[in-house]
Amino acid sequence: MNDVARLAGVSIKTVSRVVNDEAGVHPATAERVLAAIDQLGFRRNLSARNLRRGSSTGTIGLVLEDVANPFYSGVTRAVEEISRLRGRQVITGSSDEEPARERELALEFCSRRVDGLLIVPAGVQHGYLLPEMRAGTPVVFLDRPAGDVAADTVLVDNVGGAAEAVRHLAAHGHRRIAFLGDRPRIFTAAERLRGYREGCLRAGLEPRDDLVVMGPHDERSVAGVLRRLEGLATAVVTGNNRITVHVLRALAGSSRPRPALVGFDDFELADLLSPPVTVLAHDASALGKAGADLLYARLDGDVAPPRRVVLPVRLVARGSGEVRA
Repeated sequence: MNDVARLAGVSIKTVSRVVNDEAGVHPATAERVLAAIDQLGFRRNLSARNLRRGSSTGTIGLVLEDVANPFYSGVTRAVEEISRLRGRQVITGSSDEEPARERELALEFCSRRVDGLLIVPAGVQHGYLLPEMRAGTPVVFLDRPAGDVAADTVLVDNVGGAAEAVRHLAAHGHRRIAFLGDRPRIFTAAERLRGYREGCLRAGLEPRDDLVVMGPHDERSVAGVLRRLEGLATAVVTGNNRITVHVLRALAGSSRPRPALVGFDDFELADLLSPPVTVLAHDASALGKAGADLLYARLDGDVAPPRRVVLPVRLVARGSGEVRA
């Protein structure tokens, strides 16, 4: 502001009045100040301004696993749309499934005095947020619960969805159904594995450890898993959209018999493949909206006990999961 004041030939107080749209500045003087601001590329610090006034900083923080994942893109878009209507901006970061990175991002956002936080947790220890929560910063956890703090949480029906996938495949005659999941320490992966096992028991199938593969997956590792499962499994349930895509890539051009396939999470163009991919669909935008609604309710003064919202999952039959054994 000193540079702007010198260039415009006015006092710092006059610059402050122009920047904050206060009365009492002659129009010609205001024009000189605005011209100086444009020339110098000056941008006012809204966060600092609002902190001095003891009001909102106009921002919320959103910590995701990976903003490049189409599912989380849908979550982000929903949060942005609701925040825009509430006059706030969204600051977003990817944890890359690393608890240390999640903590770093969350605390960085807090240091910028965001009004609230939405977090897809990568870890299970969130005590580091307690000082911020006690100071009045609301926190809502998405897709997975917090490990050791009580807070609003929005989940999807992971167990019910995976069980429905097994039921659907068993109804088409499959008795040897494999499950390919993510790291078992991840809440959604563990819950979907639990649902798979429950689905097997409900269908009269004994869960077999040799048909379950958990852990990090890429196209090469998935191709190896499918080769190993050949002759063992006639159907596969995949634990997330990325694993489903790796399976499809591994099967492309292969002469091996194609197993029946049901994937958890829908994904773009799934309905245009041959055969179209049967999925367990849940609305990413609904997850983002539900989380944002909870957060803004807290910002509006809601002091009710923490809520736990579970969103439904539905099986969309398209062809890949309807192959008879």
